[in-house]
Formats: sequence, C-alpha cells, structure tokens
Amino acid sequence: MCVANPAEQAAPPDVRDAPPPIVRGEPVEVADGVFVIPDNRVPIVPNVGIVLGDNAALVVDTGIGPRNGEYVLKQARRLAGDRPLYLTITHFHPEHGFGAQAFKGAATIIYNRAQREELHRKAAAFTEMFTGLGPAIAAELDGFELTDPDLVYEGQAEIDLGRRRVVLRGVGPAHTAGDQTVLVDDRVLFTGDLFETHMFPIAPYFPPFDTEVDGDRWIAVLDQFIALSPEIVVPGHGELADTAQIREVRDYLAHVRGEAARLRASGLSADEAAATIDKAARTRWATWDNPEWISFTAQAFYHANPHT
Repeated sequence: MCVANPAEQAAPPDVRDAPPPIVRGEPVEVADGVFVIPDNRVPIVPNVGIVLGDNAALVVDTGIGPRNGEYVLKQARRLAGDRPLYLTITHFHPEHGFGAQAFKGAATIIYNRAQREELHRKAAAFTEMFTGLGPAIAAELDGFELTDPDLVYEGQAEIDLGRRRVVLRGVGPAHTAGDQTVLVDDRVLFTGDLFETHMFPIAPYFPPFDTEVDGDRWIAVLDQFIALSPEIVVPGHGELADTAQIREVRDYLAHVRGEAARLRASGLSADEAAATIDKAARTRWATWDNPEWISFTAQAFYHANPHT
C-alpha cells in the first residue's frame, strides 16, 4: 500500500486514526506446519507466514519496519528452534518487507530479481510516502535500512524445508513489478496483495511516480490461482480464503477492465470513467472494505490500452 500524489483527485484510505501498524499475537497453525500471524484487518499490517519443515523454516513477510521484523523473527525462532531460517517477501511494499533488516545474518533472504530491482528503484520514495501517512507509521519506519537478499532467483525457486516443499514463483508485473507467490506442499498459497479478503484490490497507480501495476496480467494471475485450486489461501490482508473468493476479485477486476474500455470508447475522460465505475462498484460490492481503491483501478485500466 502507498499514498498517491496529493495533486490527484482520488485518495487511498485514510489510516491516520487506525491502530498502530504493529504485528501482534501468536502464530496460528492453519495447516500442518504452516502458521500465520493474522493481520486482524489492521491497515498496513500483513498476514505473516511461518512454514516449518523438519530441517528448516521459512518466514513470509515481515511487517513494516525493524521493530515488526524483530517480533516476527522472535516468533519464527520460537517455533523453529535451532533450525535454519529463510525469509522471503511477497512484494516490496513497506508493510510486507521493510522489516527484513532484522533477519540479516539470522536467515537466508530470498527475493526474485524483479523484486530486488523494484526495491532499489522505489524504497526511498515509498519510505517518504509511508512516513507521511501518520506518526504511528513513521515511528515504525524509524531506523529502516534497505536490506538486500542473500539469494536472487529468476522465474521459480524451490525450497526443501525437510518433509515440506515450498515453491516461490515470480508472477509480476501485476500488483507490483515483482510480485511473488509462495505455495506450500501444493496446498497452501500465500498471495501477497494480489488478493485480499473482502477488500477492494489495492491498485498502486500513481502517475507519474508509479504506474507499473498491470491489470491484465493481474487477472491472468488470478486465473492461475483459480486453476491451481489451493485448499487454503493466505491473502496479503484479511482472513483466510478459498478459490471462490479469489474468483470474486478476479470478476471485479474484469468488470472494471470492461467498463473502462467501454466508457473510454464512448468518449468519457479518465476521471469521468473512474467516477462512473466507482459509483456502480460501491453498490455492487457494498460489503467490501476500502472502496477508495476503485478509482485507482479504473484509471489503471483506462490508461493501459488507450488506443484499443
């Protein structure tokens, strides 16, 4: 998540009055050897994964800033004992990966190449933007240091934790340029912000600063998730889910894509099209949180293929 250029008319959810973005609570075992520290629907807190094998353990995402990273490391070490640790992140956004410095020297950190490159391109700007979201968020970013991975892969990587197989797969550009999924034993899928439960998808379309969100690719990735049909889906934010809920988000994105193309062809401006789509979507998906993201998604699709 991030904030837009203040000059933009649309604005993302206002989190100034939200609880501090602190990863809290005990890890909950959601499948054999797979634990999640739930986000409890607190803004700018992700679902954090800890996957235990006989020989090693993997942490998925860290929370925002060094203090959250230290808490996640403590929980991982408590569960894993003296087994070696790995860390990976679903994508570079601060609430998912800006606690990685706590793991330097304590775990083997693995990113895909696009993730690492995006981190280097955007970390400074995103740190500044998130700091501006409010004092509680700024406090968690105090002392943040950009942390490079120990290992970088292209395409797909497999980690054998000992009686537990984990596949990391780069699937961006979609939500970000370097999105990554984490699949455990072909049963449990960590999606990052490619999918959230009962929330409008976060489309970080912030021209001219960040326009790498790819809606067409995002829909294609969700189609892959549906075909995979995992037993348990761990979203970037929100409660555990299933394939049917992924299909709902896929259909929402496809609806916005179709409406953006139709309204553009009818002569409406990007702002007019976004406002029209926003109004209808708030009614159709009235139970979803964070409708502020609808306009960003509409703008991204409107500008993706302006000559079609």
